Amino acid sequence: MRRGALFGAVTIGYLLAAWMVAPGFYDGFSPPQPYNWVCPPPQAGQNAPPSSGHLEIKVIGGVSDANSAFTDDGQVVIGFIPGAFDATGKTTISVDIKPVRPCSKPAGLVFVTNTYLITASAPLVKKANLVFRYSDLVPAPSHIYHATNADGPWASTGGADSAPFTLQTTISDFGYFAAGYPSDSKQAAAVRIGGGQLLPIAVAVLIVAVLVAGIPLAIMRRRRTGTEPQEPDDGDEGTP
Repeated sequence: MRRGALFGAVTIGYLLAAWMVAPGFYDGFSPPQPYNWVCPPPQAGQNAPPSSGHLEIKVIGGVSDANSAFTDDGQVVIGFIPGAFDATGKTTISVDIKPVRPCSKPAGLVFVTNTYLITASAPLVKKANLVFRYSDLVPAPSHIYHATNADGPWASTGGADSAPFTLQTTISDFGYFAAGYPSDSKQAAAVRIGGGQLLPIAVAVLIVAVLVAGIPLAIMRRRRTGTEPQEPDDGDEGTP
């Protein structure tokens, strides 16, 4: 009975965990595109250098067009609505995204992405949407940080999950950006396996627990079947 209760409890726990997972969670089980690091962590293996990005935005009637700038490897995307720039006296506006070397290591923060310098030939007058992609080999970042100088100081611009392994925020100025978390946060304190993605691991552990819990029940059933008396075959009825 105790084993049956354990099996039922684990099964219910697994179902609850699966029900609580947000839509799109299962996309995370497929391997994401490898991250291109400036300073790869030891678990990264082979690494390709990160890409830059460039965009020329048209200005029509004194209003800048809606458009998006992105790095060629898709690790940073920044989107602009119509009239996002002060386009006075301009016919085009240039936007550039460049990975920063050496890697930024500010006190009190842990960056899990490259640092990128985002510049433009005109200032923003409306907020832009910034998206950072991060690796599945590292703990998920909680904030995107901004600084006007590569050496800081760094300030949080916020951060919200969007697609799997991405974090987004809105910005009102250009400069240096990176995604990470405070060094005294739960991400830094927790023991992490396989890059810090705890929820998939928890669900996997529940699945394994369900399977393991079912093994004793299967053995018990087979033993009971083996000890039950066998009914004689019809062909044995006439045997003296």
